[in-house]
Amino acid sequence: MVDKVLPQENLTLLSVQGWVRIQHLCLHFANVSVGTPPLWFLVALDTGSDLFWLPCNCTSCVRGLKTQTGKVIDLNIYELDKSSTRNSVPCSSNMCKQTQCPSSRSSCQYEVEYLSNDTSSSGFLIEDVLHLITDNDQTKDVDTHITIGCGQVQTGVFLNGAAPNGLFGLGMENVSVPSILAQKGLISDSFSMCFGSDGSGRITFGDTGSLDQGKTPFNLRESHPTYNITITQIIVGGYAADHEFHAIFDSGTSFTYLNDPAYTLISKKFNSLVKAVRHSPLSPDSELPFEYCYDISPDQAIEVPFLNLTMKGGDDYYVTDPIVPVSSEVEGNLLCLGIQKSDNLNIIGQNFMTGYRIVFDRENMNLGWKESNCTDEVLSNTRPISKSNSPAVSPAIAVNPVARSEPSSNNGRFSPSQSFRMKASFAYMVLLFSLIAIF
Repeated sequence: MVDKVLPQENLTLLSVQGWVRIQHLCLHFANVSVGTPPLWFLVALDTGSDLFWLPCNCTSCVRGLKTQTGKVIDLNIYELDKSSTRNSVPCSSNMCKQTQCPSSRSSCQYEVEYLSNDTSSSGFLIEDVLHLITDNDQTKDVDTHITIGCGQVQTGVFLNGAAPNGLFGLGMENVSVPSILAQKGLISDSFSMCFGSDGSGRITFGDTGSLDQGKTPFNLRESHPTYNITITQIIVGGYAADHEFHAIFDSGTSFTYLNDPAYTLISKKFNSLVKAVRHSPLSPDSELPFEYCYDISPDQAIEVPFLNLTMKGGDDYYVTDPIVPVSSEVEGNLLCLGIQKSDNLNIIGQNFMTGYRIVFDRENMNLGWKESNCTDEVLSNTRPISKSNSPAVSPAIAVNPVARSEPSSNNGRFSPSQSFRMKASFAYMVLLFSLIAIF
């Protein structure tokens, strides 16, 4: 969605993506541990915004998730009087963007509006401990104070499944999680996100990438900097078109959005080359969000042309899987070109990041990428991930957000026992993760 110095170590956050029915959201989520005593929150990972906020003493928020079987999983709500390590953030703090302060000691109020219609989070800023778990016996686990939005009121898609239990801001501004970790000297000012083709993934703070990766510079602006890059050429199935445009790499957006002429250049050439029968929507009220979809059957093979985006500097970014499998009760199972037409920003969404380890190098101000399966990758400054303590991925949990004034008492809270841990062999930040489909 678009809005005492320790050794510099790599801190790894693990997450899993769940692909779901087309009318709903598919985002990477991770369990993060905050406060004293620690509470777990299932947060969406978002490079398109900066603030890390949690539902907190809220009057408008999601309090639980309902599975397809009707079971309700209660989500934790941060309560100001329950954490002994919580501090207030005054209006005079450099983390505060409030333009007018009643007094220097008054709390810093915030309101963040997102590109999705009528979607926002508002409340005030606090500080509390984020628990960074390492698996190196020689290194103690790191607990560090971090700025958090006490989200009292959420609106829009936040009440319909996007970030039901908080948003983990990974943007460029000083209030974001990687910015704070770098300012404290915990990591170098860079991180990577790896998007596996099987839906699994991980985020590694401090990862600066490798010498053999592709890269392109960020386009920076003083007000609200983003991970914005320049694409200079589009190639579909060997047909090249020179066209320069800017796009934001945004892990908080499920699919890719492009303006014309880029959208039409890609979609029409793709449609002319794909070997498949195009699906015709049954009615103008079709729920399909994609313009170019294709019927599939058990005995049919679909051949799709390759798609390459040439980045500024000349390095190629091959989209490993431009096709998105979707399911509709009305129109059946389809394969669609995972691009939607935009009338504002160009956004490279999660689907175009699949199969890559994307490096957000904020120190050198460039984006890096390298193909990866997210399990066997050996980072340039770490030892490999150990898989000896990693159980198999559990099935996806299909859920609906449940907005209530009081949590249900019928079922236990969403707890670490419902997820699993992947051990790291270096000093990573290791957090629990779950595969969840939001309906």
